[in-house]
Amino acid sequence: MQIHTHKDLSTLNTLQLRSQAEHFVELHSPHDLLAVLGDSQLSKVSWHILGGGSNLVLPSIVRGLVLKVANQGRELIQEDHEYWFVKAQAGEIWNEFVQWTLQQGYWGLENLSLIPGTVGAAPIQNIGAYGVEVKDFLWEVTCFDLQTGNLKTFSNKECRFSYRDSFFKQEGAGRYLVWDVTFRLPKKNSLHLEYGDIRKELDRQQVEADPRTISRAVIHIRQTKLPDPQVIGNAGSFFKNPIVSKELRDSLQLKHPDLVSFPYQNNQFKLAAGWLIDRAGWKGKKLGPVGMYEKQALVLVNHGGASSDDVWKLAHQVSLDVKNNFGVEIEPEPIRW
Repeated sequence: MQIHTHKDLSTLNTLQLRSQAEHFVELHSPHDLLAVLGDSQLSKVSWHILGGGSNLVLPSIVRGLVLKVANQGRELIQEDHEYWFVKAQAGEIWNEFVQWTLQQGYWGLENLSLIPGTVGAAPIQNIGAYGVEVKDFLWEVTCFDLQTGNLKTFSNKECRFSYRDSFFKQEGAGRYLVWDVTFRLPKKNSLHLEYGDIRKELDRQQVEADPRTISRAVIHIRQTKLPDPQVIGNAGSFFKNPIVSKELRDSLQLKHPDLVSFPYQNNQFKLAAGWLIDRAGWKGKKLGPVGMYEKQALVLVNHGGASSDDVWKLAHQVSLDVKNNFGVEIEPEPIRW
């Protein structure tokens, strides 16, 4: 284990924000983490946990210690007549893990293809796309308690998942470091084709719907609509889709018949934040070195040299304009350090 000082983080966050960590360490094994926990000097500074850096807005200087989770490994640990139970280490790249499950014939995660980030970040954010959330397939999460150094396993229920949220973003924030995740994947296919353009893309490719073809369709759709973080800095969808009452959805639909919405739960509806941002006039519009992507208004992009202040200034203005136009609050998805 090596402790780095003044570590450049600009290539370790997909928004490509210029950022530097006062102290930085990569964790490849439990021994690395236990060595950090036992260091009397490091125990006195604040800690930040870094996965793939795809859901973060970093300041120019990150005070304290950044713990980069870099453990690797994935395996089938057991199965029964209904499910495969697959464990992946937190440092695994999410999409590589999804593609591996499909290669092995384990179904379920295909709609979550090409989501950036790591396996360890997936339960924290309860990542989701095209009608599927990771909570639908997650069995348990094993974490290190950074206060005690002990391992603790959380069941799906104990993770307290909700829309783009979990226990790990709330009460557990900063205390628990996700070390591995176990998924329960069904042997009986239950394909999700109702969201986005999946059916249309399958028809275009003239293929039957199965987990592998759905994955390829999702990848094509995402590559068509979303910018590659290697080419232009971005954190994927920057705002959550707001959840509103049926009454508010209905009143908005009277004024805007083409409003995009989806039934949610408890007689609520989820509105498409991208549609709201587009109609508020922000699609393709810039504010300094940042802007909303020209092909997908939901994505905030860094055109070069942006700081976290630039990002939050734009996010605030977009949120304000959506609120003024539609009376709806939209919230950022990324975590702010």
